[in-house]
Amino acid sequence: MQIQLDIAKTLRAGTRKFTLRARLRSDSRRIVIYGASGAGKSMLLKAVAGLITPDAGSIELGGRRLFDSAARINLPVQRRRVGYLFQDYALFPHLNVRQNIVFGLHRGWSNRGWFNPAPRVDGERLAYWLDAFQLQAVAQQLPSQLSGGQRQRVALARALIADPAALLLDEPFAALDPMLRVRMREELDALQRRLDIPMLMITHDPEDARVFGGHVLTMADGAILEEDGNG
Repeated sequence: MQIQLDIAKTLRAGTRKFTLRARLRSDSRRIVIYGASGAGKSMLLKAVAGLITPDAGSIELGGRRLFDSAARINLPVQRRRVGYLFQDYALFPHLNVRQNIVFGLHRGWSNRGWFNPAPRVDGERLAYWLDAFQLQAVAQQLPSQLSGGQRQRVALARALIADPAALLLDEPFAALDPMLRVRMREELDALQRRLDIPMLMITHDPEDARVFGGHVLTMADGAILEEDGNG
């Protein structure tokens, strides 16, 4: 993936304070950051995506500088070219499967304001991802009408339709029951190998680290403590 980052970010809530001080360098196509809840994993992933801004440091992905506090570089989310899969999938409940997927292509914004795709929106890219994730039969359904696995596939299709340079995964299997978790791991493993898209995953599940880890890192208390694999 060719990712390099060295960032610091402090969050305060009343008398409580949490500080992220993370350094990472890796050339692996698969990076897994493993650690308990509250370790700072999601904070790190959101910093890479541009969803939060570090207080200081730099982030480089694939030779592109996404953030550099010293040089005053801070690319907006739309220009970072990363696909982000939220832990709860963050599908829009009022949009059907087609609309949710195409929302990722338009990044939700047009010159006229927020973009709500037409219910029967179509196109080659949409058709490709509907077919790739076997979602044709449910294309007109709302997220509430889908199974957990189908919702994950929709979220993945939305993240991938814009042809991102990397895929960021926030606890992608945490919302699934144990049996479905096994199947969806297999599907994502096969998909990543087929597309050969660089992937950065955060998880608290050691099985995710075992299945997907080309380069596994352990994180605790806002810092990356140790590395296993190639970096």
